[in-house]
Amino acid sequence: MATTGQVIKCKAAVAWEPGKTLSIEDVEVAPPKVHEVRIKIVATGVCHTDWEYLYETGKGMKFRPFPLVLGHEAAGVVESIGPEVTKFSPGDKVIPLFLPQCENCERCQSPKTNLCRRNWSNTQLGVLADGTSRISCKGQHVYQFLGVSSFSQYTVVPDTSLAKIRSDAPLNKVCLLGCGVSTGYGAAINTGKVEKDSLCAVFGLGAVGLAAIMGCKAAEAKRIIGVDINPDKFEKAKVFGATECVNPKDHSKPIQEVLVDMTEGGVDFALECVGSPPVMSAALESTTDAWGVCVIAGWTETEVMNVMVEKILMGRTLKGTYFGGWKSVQDVPKLVDSYMDRKLKLDEFITHNLSLDQINVAFELLKSGKSIRTVISLWQEKTKPGVATF
Repeated sequence: MATTGQVIKCKAAVAWEPGKTLSIEDVEVAPPKVHEVRIKIVATGVCHTDWEYLYETGKGMKFRPFPLVLGHEAAGVVESIGPEVTKFSPGDKVIPLFLPQCENCERCQSPKTNLCRRNWSNTQLGVLADGTSRISCKGQHVYQFLGVSSFSQYTVVPDTSLAKIRSDAPLNKVCLLGCGVSTGYGAAINTGKVEKDSLCAVFGLGAVGLAAIMGCKAAEAKRIIGVDINPDKFEKAKVFGATECVNPKDHSKPIQEVLVDMTEGGVDFALECVGSPPVMSAALESTTDAWGVCVIAGWTETEVMNVMVEKILMGRTLKGTYFGGWKSVQDVPKLVDSYMDRKLKLDEFITHNLSLDQINVAFELLKSGKSIRTVISLWQEKTKPGVATF
């Protein structure tokens, strides 16, 4: 391609400092280095985690350096590859990954975990393997969020943090598999291992929670109770498989007690998809003793969850999940296949489609609870007969 080996100038939404709205800027994206791939980002979802790192730094979230390009749930096309990259070629459709899979470390070799740590400490600090970012603006280094930064028309990621997907997959749909949907669905299927005919409760009916409901339904749970303080989400929850929904504000006693009463002893599986320690405690306490399982999928980093020891001693299991337990590089293409085979919902999560210059509107929709997932299109689609290009 004409841009191979060249610095690319493009648009990106830059967060110059915490708590401030994003600014659409002209940025420069450097060519990929060894074991790196430069991607043309076609579509990106707007995740609550993006909002939290911008507006909640220091309030449950660890500090990330600024200026920063957020975004981590995306799909695009390979523009060019760096030296020693063997698994990708220009033109490949791909999903960048905030969780790597190097396939060689002890964790990647183990079926017990998906938590590969290749380049982990660097990407958490917003840089790649050599300690620098590939994005700059106005002569200033700009950090890459979780090593991805999909709120930019182009970005560079490690080749171990990239999944190649089928060529007929719609990028403005499958981008959601880069985070929220995979996390919630896997929390039920992989981490919780929800069983047929079981009783389930899902706390939080955002994208992660709805995906968890979808996972419970796929596992053939008998009863799936959605829990949220926003009743506007109840109808959508039932589309994904909730059998009933409960608003904690409608009750005078704690929601865990309500659920225990509703189920005559507690649910078999509770999935927390909010990222709030008090909700996490409520989820655990909503499970039945002897075999109840509580899975924490909601994200927070510095807050403390209170656990009544007796609840654990009486046979309950408390588990955490990251990216739904999926081995990222190998499993994301399979999730794309499931969507293409109509075994996995994605379209139903998308409530808004906006352009990059409307990114702050997307954040407002998210914070107000008016959106489930907004998909940002970073390029105008050009359509020829039988062919879609960007």
